[in-house]
Amino acid sequence: MHLIKEEKPGNRLKIKPGKDKKNLLTMCFCHYPVIFLQPSMVSFTHLEQQFVNMISHKRIAKTILVISLIFLGSFINNKVQAQDGKTLFNTNCASCHKVDAVLTGPALLGVEDRWHGDRVKLHAWIHNSPAFLATGDKYANDLFNQFNKQAMTAFKDQLSDKDIDAILDWIKVWKAPVTAVAGGVADKGGESDNSLLFGILTLILAVVAFTLMQVNSNLKKLSADKEGIHADEPIPVWKNKAYIAVVVVILFLVGGYYTTMGAIGLGRNKGYQPVQPIYYSHKVHAGVNQINCLYCHTGAYQGKQATIPSVNICMNCHKAINSYKGEKLVNEEGEEVNGTAQIQKLYEYAGFDPAKPNDWDASKAKPIEWTRIHNLPDHVYFNHSQHVIAGKVQCQTCHGEITNMNEVKQFSELSMGWCVNCHRETKVQFKDNGFYSIYEKYHEDLKNGKIDTAKGITVEKIGGTECQKCHY
Repeated sequence: MHLIKEEKPGNRLKIKPGKDKKNLLTMCFCHYPVIFLQPSMVSFTHLEQQFVNMISHKRIAKTILVISLIFLGSFINNKVQAQDGKTLFNTNCASCHKVDAVLTGPALLGVEDRWHGDRVKLHAWIHNSPAFLATGDKYANDLFNQFNKQAMTAFKDQLSDKDIDAILDWIKVWKAPVTAVAGGVADKGGESDNSLLFGILTLILAVVAFTLMQVNSNLKKLSADKEGIHADEPIPVWKNKAYIAVVVVILFLVGGYYTTMGAIGLGRNKGYQPVQPIYYSHKVHAGVNQINCLYCHTGAYQGKQATIPSVNICMNCHKAINSYKGEKLVNEEGEEVNGTAQIQKLYEYAGFDPAKPNDWDASKAKPIEWTRIHNLPDHVYFNHSQHVIAGKVQCQTCHGEITNMNEVKQFSELSMGWCVNCHRETKVQFKDNGFYSIYEKYHEDLKNGKIDTAKGITVEKIGGTECQKCHY
């Protein structure tokens, strides 16, 4: 067999048959199983036209495939970058910063504008704020003075320039969540969930792949029939062992994944937000009225448990405050809450009559049966004072933006991995806690400059990731 190619005007390719049309037919079926030829299509004129069309369609299909892959790649890449920025923010920044409001630190919305778009300075500031302050930058020093001269944590080792850029890019596209109102509008974050889109695309690709496999099978059979070779009829899908095996493996992997993730999540109550006997707003008490956390939770400063405040502690204020006149309170269902009625509930537990304040007998008060939210397994040892006093850990690190919560929920997953990662990243506060002889070597190394003070000593280096520290 031989083929002669001739170039014609308009760049059209014409293929002239040689002596053996049967071999050309075989080549079309074996090497280009794309078009489905009907049994009546046996003349060479039809074959030649289909062969030319097949080459053209193949090029178009390749072009479409490449463009689709590029589009999907860029789309997924942008989504991953945005998600990475959000994750990095929640992991490293959320304990001190909000995007749209002042927390321990300034609001981050518009941060690049305030720094005149200079990301180089932002990188230096975030990596090591004390060192950057030493450069004399006016805005940085003004910011430092504005927030009570509290130095920002150095993120030289935790965040690369690329990580910081991802956070800044996420802040640019951040959108305020929808606040729950009467009628029950669910809160929505600034990111949309594209899981459904990815699922539809995956299903479409699976259908296309399955269709092509069936076409290929039929073409092979048709080719064999043309050659006079007997071929068995294609096995139905529901009887094909190969297809059945693939489905079983996929179900096994998917089922195994969800089973594993479910097992890992056992005992973790992130997002747990029970209804309490009295609607108590941390936002009103700790946020608006600036009541120190340790006033109510005295144990967090003195011992292992943070403790729940007694009714008497509540009555220290509410003997005089018997009505609520602040901003409207709304629960998670979007229903308005009567703050004054909640104070009356407190009086019922306390046995207090606001009309006869001097006749109150505090010994007759009944404890409020609050529903516990944060709970660790019995085999885990955790001491609040060790973290709050020695570690100088802020409440928001573990409990989230507690000063902005009406109804408290569990902010962190409180898993072992979450705690261990914190120990790997958190620096030991030697300077604030004085000298410990057991760590004399570290003191000497810091004093002699052998250890970078900005990098510091992490909890991991003093045994913070050893099993017996939490399990004994």
